[in-house]
Amino acid sequence: MSVVQFEERATECGKRIGIARLNSEKSLNALSLDMIQLLQPQLDAWAGDDDIACVWLEGAGEKAFCAGGDIVAMYKAMKEQPGELVDEVADFFGQEYRLDYTIHSFPKPFIVWADGIVMGGGMGLMNGASHRVVTETSLLAMPEITIGLYPDVGATHFLNTMPEGCGLFLGLTGAHMNASDALFLKLADHFVGREHKDQVLDALAAIQWGETQSLNQQKVTDVLSQVGEQDSKLRPAAQVEPHHDLIKKLTSGADIEAVVDAITTVESDDKWLSRAAKTLAHGCPMTAHIVWNQLHFGKDLQLADCFRLELTLSVKCATRGDFAEGIRALLIDKDKQPQWQHVNVGEVDAEEVDAFFTSPWEQQEHPLADLGS
Repeated sequence: MSVVQFEERATECGKRIGIARLNSEKSLNALSLDMIQLLQPQLDAWAGDDDIACVWLEGAGEKAFCAGGDIVAMYKAMKEQPGELVDEVADFFGQEYRLDYTIHSFPKPFIVWADGIVMGGGMGLMNGASHRVVTETSLLAMPEITIGLYPDVGATHFLNTMPEGCGLFLGLTGAHMNASDALFLKLADHFVGREHKDQVLDALAAIQWGETQSLNQQKVTDVLSQVGEQDSKLRPAAQVEPHHDLIKKLTSGADIEAVVDAITTVESDDKWLSRAAKTLAHGCPMTAHIVWNQLHFGKDLQLADCFRLELTLSVKCATRGDFAEGIRALLIDKDKQPQWQHVNVGEVDAEEVDAFFTSPWEQQEHPLADLGS
């Protein structure tokens, strides 16, 4: 079976809906290079096909839309060539970010059915969509601090669009978000009960599609709003919004040391907040510095420049950082005892951090130099 399944569904007006399904249930549909290399040409073809009215992307099974990136192959390459820029790392991230950008700039309605687990690479696929749908089982997170990476796949952009303090807090703590949180944080556009997926697809097939993009986008919005109205009682209790005032206070420090100290020493009986603080306390100190600088430096960048910056950061995490050690501890040996290069954020030197933001390529040679042009 292919790791991505494609089909085209006829609509009542003669157009077709392009449907793509990530098909690796065993890995919770973790995004692999094979998946990326199947999706990219198909999305390009659908974008240029006048008979395709919209695109729908989902994950196989009931557990996950996409639970992150398939990073074990990268780990093996990093271990074989420590400290070197290996092709497996640059190729995976470069092609992943190009795919994410393709979705962001897609010329037709693009619907992501973000049911179940959505983490890391799944967030990248989801966030570019024009219509991001969450359900009562949606569980979102950017937990890269646990593996010595950082929130990538466009997070430089989307963490900066969240309500004050939330992007920094979630990037540092990898805290879990449910559907209600996703709507509050501008990570999702619509809530629909998972049992009504087929109803949504039937309604999309009944649309009288036209040639005007803005009108077609509105028709999809109307469908999702109408179907979702019946499911409002299924929405889970919010976790982030009730803590927003506290999150603003915890992230208001003048530097990353102050913010990390505030979050990790907060006293609370709330399980969600306590878990977030614990994750940060055990997370990679270099990641915390990258997130702080990434969000400050990236807030004024265009989307294409965000992805170019992230490719630089990702390859530096592989050559200079704790990425391989984080993967080892979590996914290879599974001892969950990573030996980070620094004991805490206070030990990280500013020059070390600056090196992560220095591109290994000349500007015109950057693998994503053509993005946005």
